[in-house]
Amino acid sequence: MVLGRGRKELLDGLEALAAGTESARVVRGAAGEPGGVVFVFPGQGSQWAGMGRELYETFPVFAHSIDECAAALREWTDWPLLDVVCGVEGAPALDRVDVVQPALFSVMVSLAALWRSWGVEPAAVTGHSQGEIAAAYVCGALSLRDATRVVALRSKALVDLIGHGGMASVAQPVDLVEAGIAPWKDRLSVAVVNGPGSVVISGEPEALDEFVEKARAEGAQARRISVSYASHSHQVSRVRDQVIRPLADVRPRTSDLPLYSTLTGEPIDTAGMDGTYWYENLRRQVLFAPSVRRLLDDGFRVFIEMSPHPVLTHPVQETVEGEDIDDALVLSSSRRDRGAVESVVGSLAQLHVRGGAVDWHALSGERRRVDLPTYAFQRQRYWLNSSHTAAAAVETPPAEPDEGAPDAVTLAAELPTLSAEAAEARVLAYVREVVAVVLGHPSGEIIDPDQVFAEIGFNSLASLELSKRLNDTTGLGLRANVALLHPSPRQLARHVLAAMSDGAPS
Repeated sequence: MVLGRGRKELLDGLEALAAGTESARVVRGAAGEPGGVVFVFPGQGSQWAGMGRELYETFPVFAHSIDECAAALREWTDWPLLDVVCGVEGAPALDRVDVVQPALFSVMVSLAALWRSWGVEPAAVTGHSQGEIAAAYVCGALSLRDATRVVALRSKALVDLIGHGGMASVAQPVDLVEAGIAPWKDRLSVAVVNGPGSVVISGEPEALDEFVEKARAEGAQARRISVSYASHSHQVSRVRDQVIRPLADVRPRTSDLPLYSTLTGEPIDTAGMDGTYWYENLRRQVLFAPSVRRLLDDGFRVFIEMSPHPVLTHPVQETVEGEDIDDALVLSSSRRDRGAVESVVGSLAQLHVRGGAVDWHALSGERRRVDLPTYAFQRQRYWLNSSHTAAAAVETPPAEPDEGAPDAVTLAAELPTLSAEAAEARVLAYVREVVAVVLGHPSGEIIDPDQVFAEIGFNSLASLELSKRLNDTTGLGLRANVALLHPSPRQLARHVLAAMSDGAPS
């Protein structure tokens, strides 16, 4: 698919497609029959100022859902949701837990409504911590009134925990983390299991600082999370009555759509999601990775994160890779570091090229096919002008690499004919071009081949996008953390060259 706003951007994308070069406007994929779609709703952490403004102004379905949430929340809150979601000056700050959680709920369920309006229906839902409230509403377990009651009143109870605790993320398997926090066993506990190498701990602030310092000294990636309370720890028991009592009138029901609970790690009867359940959801450990593994075991293969910025996409991908599944598709929705509209439509395009069902009429309006004029003997061309078209018609012997980056198909054909030095140069040019696309640069020539990825703006999401683009064009099956394992373009190019030579994914 070629994406763009207006004629020039679409033509730029078509030129890149015709030339076989990498472009952020071109979405490639091998069409197939993807398994059932799962809507994934994260907890806190994906928020950013103005997270819903562009979507609200662009898509009436999203705007209508936000307006419905705003009307429902007025019964439980005294601040304007729309001002918060659109980042209006003077709106309540997103660092208030009683503001950010209802705001995130509203954006997440509105994103779900948007995807559904494009014909993308979930076959199951799952939610992470507070995200389970959104999942329960979207699958029909809770009415909108009950869902907004739970998210608004429960978040108010959390205010009493502020200042007594905190949380930290650790990039290690859960068994190593449990062993690492043993010296602080009465002060720290595992709060969340996100993936095979992604864990969150919760507890007293001083103990968290001590553990993070020790973990970093031992070479582990660990950092404090910007919250000042200890969710999913024994500290939550202080507010048990403050959570359960106001939710006594919540009336959950059994939903037709399965909900995979991150409290149990398996599908549940949603009729049991009463006030006590929502307390346990806040108090007990979040079993997100086990829930994803169960979904994979049950045949689900498409995971779409419903959030203003992806926070679970990478852990889901790591879990997929840990299960050695190569036909799953993991997508995000909005992004804070690029246009929200471009992000969600780009993910929709990724689903489409992999064979997912998409109603494009709902996005772009009704379209009709027209016949092109048939002036066969007037020699008037209607194809894109491309030197590559003419060049492809003449077979010439392979030569040493010329300037510029080749496309993946040409690259694979050339490699057996090149010297080792020339092959490495060719693959490096290709990798630099893909890196430039991921970072939004116009050309791979500005990418320093020996500068580490962390220094040129890469994070886990960029690494995931890089592996996806390389996989889509080469079919190698590179892992999501490929930029961490091979931390510079040159090192990555050598790895890609070795993988392309022997056909082994890594």
